[in-house]
Amino acid sequence: MRALETAPLAVTAALAEKCVAIDCDAIPDEVRAVARQCILDWFAVTLAGAREDLSRIIAAEAAQEGGTGAATLVGHGAKAPPLLAALVNGTTSHALDYDDVHLAYVGHPTVVILPALLALAEAEGLSGRALLAAFAAGYETLCRVGVLVAPGHYALGFHATATVGSFGAAAGCAHLLRLDPARTAVALGIAATQAAGLKSMFGTMCKPLHAGKAAQNGLLAARLAARGFSSRPDVLECGQGFAATHGPDYHPEAALGAAPGGWYLRGNLFKYHAACYLTHAPIECARAVARRPGFAADQVREIVLRVDRGADKVCNIPRPRTGLEAKFSLRQTVAMALAGVDTASLESYSAARCAEPGLVALRERLRIEFQEGWPTSRATLAVTMADGARLEAEHDSGIAAADVAAQGRRIEAKFMSLAAPIIGAAKAARLSEAVQAIERAGSVAEIMALAAA
Repeated sequence: MRALETAPLAVTAALAEKCVAIDCDAIPDEVRAVARQCILDWFAVTLAGAREDLSRIIAAEAAQEGGTGAATLVGHGAKAPPLLAALVNGTTSHALDYDDVHLAYVGHPTVVILPALLALAEAEGLSGRALLAAFAAGYETLCRVGVLVAPGHYALGFHATATVGSFGAAAGCAHLLRLDPARTAVALGIAATQAAGLKSMFGTMCKPLHAGKAAQNGLLAARLAARGFSSRPDVLECGQGFAATHGPDYHPEAALGAAPGGWYLRGNLFKYHAACYLTHAPIECARAVARRPGFAADQVREIVLRVDRGADKVCNIPRPRTGLEAKFSLRQTVAMALAGVDTASLESYSAARCAEPGLVALRERLRIEFQEGWPTSRATLAVTMADGARLEAEHDSGIAAADVAAQGRRIEAKFMSLAAPIIGAAKAARLSEAVQAIERAGSVAEIMALAAA
């Protein structure tokens, strides 16, 4: 179904209504727990990402722009105007490609929504409870826009984190500003006309920039809508609107239908390997093979990896030269996992690692067989050893954790490993406690003060 049909459904207005209706008290406890985990995970990857060159570059650009510093630049010990803080923090949080994922729209939700909300909430003196509800509202809206245009939008070459992400940030900020449904629909329109981002930029600094721009776009959209700025209030479904111009698919029934399990947020997927999420299932397969008794990486004769064809345009850099390129290389990440390299460690992704003879030899023995119609999160791996033995493994990384409490413990461990080296163990522990109690925080500024390096 296309967006150019006669009398199309008022999808934009309906999503605006759903966004405004979200109330903190109505969010199930388990979903709120996942939201807090998203926030803690975001602080972890943003603090660690602040050490990256691209973060320093964009923070320097923000500093040169000047203005009233009302919002904290996480990990930098400085403040900037909210729009610039959203840009810097959003870019920084995606710098390591270690942030969370949702496969409903094949993108990274928290890095586009939360930087905008934090900048706005800190500048306006808003509460943690208001922020949590706005985060849920932005998250649900983002996923609904994602399924509206999936899968063709992403397959065409748009980076949904950037494009669809702009809608999530706008919806979250509109909720935080308490805009009514009509103004929220306008904010979505303002976000839509700014939305951009190309998958051809994967492996460069522009991919993290996509997240920062989406956060900034959404914050600007909501603030302009609050001031009375105009836009099309039917931007998703209108002729020459977002769906009509950004891909072949248009599924209003999916966008307006029930979320799996009641909330898209419950299906959030966290990263435990510091690489593109489409490498995670192959990495898990390789780790399973490497744990087999008697396995030796130098005895591998042939490797056959099977994944969905969509991965070919996302993370199939065959001979990576840099740490950033390695994060988008199926061959490199599988080779690292087979060789016992810690794929969770940031230090594992480097130019030197890409050039290691043993890893180069392993990745050159790997053949990828792309499959049609597979889940993007599924992989199988078959390793033939020098003695003819065949070792096989299969994994699907698209299944959300059943045990939210256990997931929380893993996120806490990840947070401390990434945050403690930046702000110290004691301060990191206080920040973790503050996030866990975010609904009781009178002001988001109290939490942000702990995130300044």
